[in-house]
Amino acid sequence: MVDTPVSEDTAAPSRFRYYDFVMAAFVVVLVCSNIIGAAKPAQIWGITFGAGILFFPLSYVIGDILTEVYGYAGARRVVWVGFAANIFMALMATAVVSIPPDPDWDGQGAYEYVFGQTPRIVLASLIAFWAGEFANAYVMAKMKVMSEGKHLWQRTIGSTVVGQGVDSLLFYPIAFLGVWSFNQVIAVLTVNYLLKVIWEAVLTPVTYAVVGWLKRAEGKEVFDTDTDFTPFSVTR
Repeated sequence: MVDTPVSEDTAAPSRFRYYDFVMAAFVVVLVCSNIIGAAKPAQIWGITFGAGILFFPLSYVIGDILTEVYGYAGARRVVWVGFAANIFMALMATAVVSIPPDPDWDGQGAYEYVFGQTPRIVLASLIAFWAGEFANAYVMAKMKVMSEGKHLWQRTIGSTVVGQGVDSLLFYPIAFLGVWSFNQVIAVLTVNYLLKVIWEAVLTPVTYAVVGWLKRAEGKEVFDTDTDFTPFSVTR
């Protein structure tokens, strides 16, 4: 059973048993999606998309779970951790690619192709992730208070539509406008956005199962009734 609902201010993440595990899952999915999935274009049934789309939306699913179970401030802290992890990943990739390879190693070209992201794409990724995740958490938290905790599926899908929309509208123009044609940017943006939203909607039963289990395990129901929604904080 879930205990009596509490406001977000009385539910510090340090009091929860599984908060750190969910945070770790979020960061792992985020970094792996950017490292492993971002560099490969894929095509299924004639539709071309970035392979990372199959996994990157999981970060938004976990973001929904964080906000629903631990409140906006709990999700906000995790977004900043993910943001820092992305910066470290980009700096490490730049440094390792720049180090002169051993003369007997012939993999430098392939290594640069996969990990040598341009500063523009890195910047676009960081801005889009930061804005999209905070938009997602804000909508999720506000809808929970408005609905009095009912209709979780409306919150998960509604926050995804907004969060992924902000993410896509920022990332593709910042990363590719001027490199690709305007029509190309709009086409890829639209297809990838729709695929991400559909994929997250398909995962709604998984979200329900994880949220239900975590709420029972934590014994709390957090509502952001007295929350400071500024994104520029990692504390309560």
